[in-house]
Amino acid sequence: MARNRYDMDEVLEDSFDINQLKRLAGYIAPYKKQMLLVVALMLSSSALTMLVPIFFQRIMDVCIPEKNMGAIIFYSCLTLLIALYSAFSLRMKIKNMSVIGQNIVHDLRSDIFCRLQELPFSYYDDRPHGKIQVRVVNYVNSLSDLLSNGIVNTFTDLCNLFFILFFMLALDVRLTLICLCGLPVLALVIVFIKRRQRRAWQIQSNKQSNLNAYIAESINGIRVTQSFVREEKNSGIFNHLSSTYRSAWMRAVKFNFTMGPSVDIISTVTTSFIYVLGVRFILSPQAPLTVGVLIAFTAYIGRFWQPINTLAGFYNSLLTAISYLERIFETIDEPVLVKDSPEAIEMPPIYGKVVFDKVSFSYEEGHRILDNVSFTVRQGESYAIVGPTGAGKTTIVNLISRFYNVDEGRILIDGVDISGVTLKSLRTQMGIMMQDSFIFSGTIMDNIRYGNMDATDEEVITAAKTVCAHDFIMEMENGYHTEVNERGSRLSAGQRQLISFARALLANPRILILDEATSSIDTETEILLQKGLNCLLKGRTSFIIAHRLSTIKNADCIMYVDKGAILEKGAHEELLEKKGEYYRLYMSQFDFLKAQ
Repeated sequence: MARNRYDMDEVLEDSFDINQLKRLAGYIAPYKKQMLLVVALMLSSSALTMLVPIFFQRIMDVCIPEKNMGAIIFYSCLTLLIALYSAFSLRMKIKNMSVIGQNIVHDLRSDIFCRLQELPFSYYDDRPHGKIQVRVVNYVNSLSDLLSNGIVNTFTDLCNLFFILFFMLALDVRLTLICLCGLPVLALVIVFIKRRQRRAWQIQSNKQSNLNAYIAESINGIRVTQSFVREEKNSGIFNHLSSTYRSAWMRAVKFNFTMGPSVDIISTVTTSFIYVLGVRFILSPQAPLTVGVLIAFTAYIGRFWQPINTLAGFYNSLLTAISYLERIFETIDEPVLVKDSPEAIEMPPIYGKVVFDKVSFSYEEGHRILDNVSFTVRQGESYAIVGPTGAGKTTIVNLISRFYNVDEGRILIDGVDISGVTLKSLRTQMGIMMQDSFIFSGTIMDNIRYGNMDATDEEVITAAKTVCAHDFIMEMENGYHTEVNERGSRLSAGQRQLISFARALLANPRILILDEATSSIDTETEILLQKGLNCLLKGRTSFIIAHRLSTIKNADCIMYVDKGAILEKGAHEELLEKKGEYYRLYMSQFDFLKAQ
């Protein structure tokens, strides 16, 4: 079912959409005033430093021949003041742009994480979670330097180029034209590597995503790995993915490293020509040139190629960032298939009547899980859903909570079509206990209170006592304030289920959904738990999925689901008398237990 795995590259876009840079500019816009202040500060600093070569020229051509020490000291003091001002400006730029850059990174990461909170289950069904995580962390982090320094440096250096060209032209037009001869060559280099460089960084981001996906999968499955002695095999897979990532990265940075040396070579060649011609101009009476002008001009040459080198670096960073921006905005733009309609209303207080009206649903087009399913559950009734693996039992309860949209038909609660109500008003009135008893890092108290943050400690403890979790919690070192690890690795599977049970019950739901809620609980605890549940289920509509049929004998109605339809429906004794599918399933379990 998954569209993507750790060893499958994600689809690459053939052409870059300039609108992605415009969107990035939208994240920069709130900070434009602070950035303009930094730019103004840096430009004033740059303009002042442009005067330093002129000072050198005056010293060489005027002050030294006239032996004017006062003027030399004056120019030296001005140079020192300019250097101090430049140092102050640089410090302010680093300080302010670091804050601005991290704020923009925070805004981007916040938007992508908030979108992930809204995306339906189908999004997570279709891709490895490691490939999602790499976008939130690694890809956004990769934009940090570009946002912190690249933008301001680029704008400042572009202005510096105009300053420098002005002073170079004022000193000597002939030497300036010689210097500019290197720019067409640099343009050819950029045109040659542009497309190859972007493609290389797209491939690199894919390989990084694949590697991250496999690392996440391996960590989550480490117990299975060691149980089946797969360490060596998994290390081989990791080394292969790591090698492909390393190769992709080396190819990508090869293009990055092409820019710097290209600029250096072109600047060195043009500077050499200027030295040769400059000396000839000094010696030639027909084209007079002073030593001071040549020294000042060569100082400007270094400054001329320095911003071009910086711009080349920014160009590299931009192409690298583009490959990450494509993935970041792809996630932010991922359509939220299950969302509130524009006309959505608040779900009224639920009493509990649930109607499936000719409901059809499929995870993949052309492969229906449910086909024209209809049934009615009256308020306060408990419905058990049984059937073989993959029959659609969990799908039914997921549709009641609207984790997926139905393909056809309607689901009504108290006569209200749930597709027309807000998700929050619907789900806050439900208690859901899923097969995967996920425990978050934090205290046991926090985990039980997760679905009802306003609950008091006494209410948390009451819920835990109802599901028979209180005793084992109190045996832990800090009771309800004991810290548990992510996924509850300190707890047994049964303990995790009991805590999840308490979490669902504390929400005081009008509709309670129990999906294999007791599968990891021992028989003795289950008997005790059933007593508390019988009190809790009274007056509430409940849906129970269970493979152990002994736990659902007392349900008001049992539905046998298979092949996308409800094949049988009725009370336990009634279905046994029919001797149909439910009877065969029940007897197979009974015979198995009797054989033990």
